Amino acid sequence: MPREPKHAGDANPAEDDDRLQLVTPVVRALRLLKFIAEGGSTANLSELGRRIDVNRVTVMRLLATLEHEDMLERLPQGGHQAGFAFLKLGASVLAGQDLTTFARRILASLSESLKLSAYLSVRDGRDVLYLLRNMPQTALVSNIQVGSRVPVHQTTPGRMLIAHLREDEVRDLLGPEPLAAATPQGATSYTRLMEILGADHARGCAWSFSGFEAGIDACAAPVFDASGTAVSAISVAGPVQRFELDPELRERTEREVRHAARDLSGLLGHVPPRSSRA
Repeated sequence: MPREPKHAGDANPAEDDDRLQLVTPVVRALRLLKFIAEGGSTANLSELGRRIDVNRVTVMRLLATLEHEDMLERLPQGGHQAGFAFLKLGASVLAGQDLTTFARRILASLSESLKLSAYLSVRDGRDVLYLLRNMPQTALVSNIQVGSRVPVHQTTPGRMLIAHLREDEVRDLLGPEPLAAATPQGATSYTRLMEILGADHARGCAWSFSGFEAGIDACAAPVFDASGTAVSAISVAGPVQRFELDPELRERTEREVRHAARDLSGLLGHVPPRSSRA
């Protein structure tokens, strides 16, 4: 809800944001656009209103307005999809920004929020390659260097990039047992590795507890392109003491890493299956 305006005598010059007002109709329209852009259906207006916290009559008015402005278009079979004006706007933004720039923004925000080191990685053969890194201003951090190559099965981002593969494909990729392990916690057999990858794939993210760097916990989630292929992974890592001192940090870390990966996937044109949306 919008905040109540302050009287002039009550204003605090040190808090400029106290004078800002949210424009409620704009907020509602943006919620609706985001819902539809992510694949949400407009077939049931009452359910749509519940999902974006807007009443049915307002939903109808918003749809009519956005159709008029060509931000939405009605489908012949019912419902709506993003209109040409909306697509053109998105394309203009993407054309003016390199995706690496978007990734840097996302990593910076993630690292600042969690106070953990944040990374963007891709798979290169049997290795995972660390492309980008953002480190928080804290004393204890994970410090994997940009350009580092690590066997793909040893790190959380690498695991997320092979979690969809069949066992025979993983064997062809990594070669004979025993598998190399960076720490005693690492998998050295295919039986154990496939158990881990299966759990990673089902959960949609991977955790490591001193599995690559002793005393460092890490979490990663996959980034998908428009075809649904996992093309990179976002991960964070930090000292186990941070997680032990803050019981809620692990849950928040998983939520924010998944959200960051979903945001970057969206910039690549990926639309997640409806069942996987929060």
